[in-house]
Amino acid sequence: MIAMPPTPLFDSLAFSDPKHADQYLGEQAAPLHFARDDFQKALQFLYSYRGSDATFMAYRREIERLLQWSWFVAGKSIKDIRRHDFETFIAFCQKPPKQWIGTKTVARYLVHQGLRKPHPDWRPFVVTVKKVARGEGCVPEIKKYSLSQKALQAIFAICGSFYNYLIQEDYIHFNPVAQIRQKSKFIRQKHSKLIIRRLSELQWSYVIDTVETLAQQHPEAHERSLFIMRALYGMYLRISELAASARWQPKMGHFQKDADGNWWFMTVGKGNKERLISVSDEMLAALKRYRSSLGLSLLPSRDENTVLIKKSIGNGPITSTRQIRSIVQTCFDTAFERMVTDGLKEDAMELKAATVHWLRHTGISEDVKHRPREHVRDDAGHSSSAITDKYIDVEMRARHASAKKKKLDPLA
Repeated sequence: MIAMPPTPLFDSLAFSDPKHADQYLGEQAAPLHFARDDFQKALQFLYSYRGSDATFMAYRREIERLLQWSWFVAGKSIKDIRRHDFETFIAFCQKPPKQWIGTKTVARYLVHQGLRKPHPDWRPFVVTVKKVARGEGCVPEIKKYSLSQKALQAIFAICGSFYNYLIQEDYIHFNPVAQIRQKSKFIRQKHSKLIIRRLSELQWSYVIDTVETLAQQHPEAHERSLFIMRALYGMYLRISELAASARWQPKMGHFQKDADGNWWFMTVGKGNKERLISVSDEMLAALKRYRSSLGLSLLPSRDENTVLIKKSIGNGPITSTRQIRSIVQTCFDTAFERMVTDGLKEDAMELKAATVHWLRHTGISEDVKHRPREHVRDDAGHSSSAITDKYIDVEMRARHASAKKKKLDPLA
């Protein structure tokens, strides 16, 4: 094992063209005779996911860890990894050495004197603390690093896909991940329905009322906040569907009216899939109010190129999901303070843990109560009705009601 922590192998998409692979390979890996070929194949695999920044980054993280472990710990090419090696790699990811763990997420590379250099604080693994704990002053500690079940599933899925690609490329002739028959010793089987993280009706009522008040008091800053919150809830949007990126730039013209006079919003979501979302009357009213605050006509014309969510300064679109998260967090924090002031501190506590994605979950959960699940499924962009079914609480409520008055001592 190398004494020093490894440096990043893969940069951002802009610096990941396989045609220039030779100049991307870092100094640490260069002396390894097998690294160049491994790196070239890995870069080609990752580059095939350039259509989605989120997918590219998720795959980059897992493939990078695999190569770093294979090269610097096992001391072998990925071509020579067998089933028992991959099991050792999984164990390594569950408990990596301290020098491989960071306490903050940083950029992989910095520009120094015109050259891109590896960030000295970057690490393959990062320990985090939950949002509530962070708000209470807790800081990440390396000794508390743990790998979640979701992260384990990602390792198996992504590395398995990578090895299938290498087989197709005739680089190897077997898949060590597929050869592991008892993945259950690493990944727990789920037999219960997951609890969907979302806001209660009371919490959402306070949140949206709070943002409406902010918009009245400071329209120049918070009319945008109000539209963002309504769009995330009312159209079940993911944060990536509001922020502009290389693959998708949301514009006003993506609100479209059909021949029947019904309005739809066209977006490109997970898996680079295009879909139409039905726009309710209230969502359309929200769009009119937002456009009016920007000095635009009440409704967009077909193919209007005005950006949907503008940056705070300038006319360009918001490209940072972090900025949208910050806007939503401000809304959550202000609503929390109002609930506490109104004597609802216990009901408000979940707002401390809430994230942007909770708004999508909340909107879907509310709509499955009264809309056909197939309609909700298509608006949400779910690949199957089984995913939408997770938001239906009838069985969970009945199950809990039957247990609510269960006695611990039946004779008491």
